[in-house]
Amino acid sequence: MGPLERLRKEWFILGIVLVIAVARLEPGVGVKGGPLKPEITITYIAVSAIFFNSGLSLKTEELTSALMHVKLHLFVQIFTLVFFPTAIWVFLQLLSITPINEWLLKGLQTVGCMPPPVSSAVILTKAVGGNEAAAIFNSAFGSFLGIVITPLLLLLFLGSSSSVPFTSIFSQLFMTVVVPLIIGQIVRRYIKDWLERKKPPFGAISSCVLLMIIYTTFCDTFANPNIDLDKFSLIIIVFIIFSVQMSFMFLTFLFSTRNNSTFTPADTVAIVFCSTHKSLTLGIPMLKIVFAGYEHLSLISVPLLIYHPAQILLGSLLVPTIKSWMVSRQK
Repeated sequence: MGPLERLRKEWFILGIVLVIAVARLEPGVGVKGGPLKPEITITYIAVSAIFFNSGLSLKTEELTSALMHVKLHLFVQIFTLVFFPTAIWVFLQLLSITPINEWLLKGLQTVGCMPPPVSSAVILTKAVGGNEAAAIFNSAFGSFLGIVITPLLLLLFLGSSSSVPFTSIFSQLFMTVVVPLIIGQIVRRYIKDWLERKKPPFGAISSCVLLMIIYTTFCDTFANPNIDLDKFSLIIIVFIIFSVQMSFMFLTFLFSTRNNSTFTPADTVAIVFCSTHKSLTLGIPMLKIVFAGYEHLSLISVPLLIYHPAQILLGSLLVPTIKSWMVSRQK
């Protein structure tokens, strides 16, 4: 793979590094009350744009074929939205006595509360040759569930900023997440043929808007002199994230391949990716809403920003191994 092709493939991860660097050089541009006016452009317009885009791109009409595989769906959703955040919470009770930055540890908890992503788990399941329909269903259904369950989990495990009351959080979530998503789905029904024909770059559009959100979040951090991120904590968090991802992939693999399991090898592939992947596209806007007013919001966001490339990197590296396992089991 040439450097240009690599750049085209990894542009979003490079974009994250670039916007954080730009925010470090000139934080005044994207701070609250600054020239970009992120309290309006990001909090309302950018977040709404991401979820309208998600509504347009979610192929809900394709999900009916996978609807009847109830056991698989229950496994994925319970693992993602119940077991994952609870296991992380237990793990963090042990880590709380260490010198690791407490806001990065809170960020690890937010990773556990996130729903599955709309794209990466599906792409990797397809690359292996697994049950793509089940992956599409669980990614889409998990995203819809996450709109309600993720804020509740965040409030349950972490609480909210005292300046933003519970009702305000959910009214803002409704207006900037649920309403644009529903409008996107309604619009999709009328322009479905055009969308299928033209195939607009939905993923790239959401990613560009997401980079703007990440940029303004880090502008707030670098403009605040009270925030300090030590390198030791960051290195440990990276190690923990890779360890958690590998452990949970192995755990879901063991559960779905045990002797009395009714899951096929193709099902197992979908389960492994859908149960362990977490959504950055839905996660960052939700953190922006639920933790509005937190001066440490960007530190809370760091583990999710690390988890996103980690899940893609690990998944991509494991594709050949999982594919050969699946082929050998299907013979």
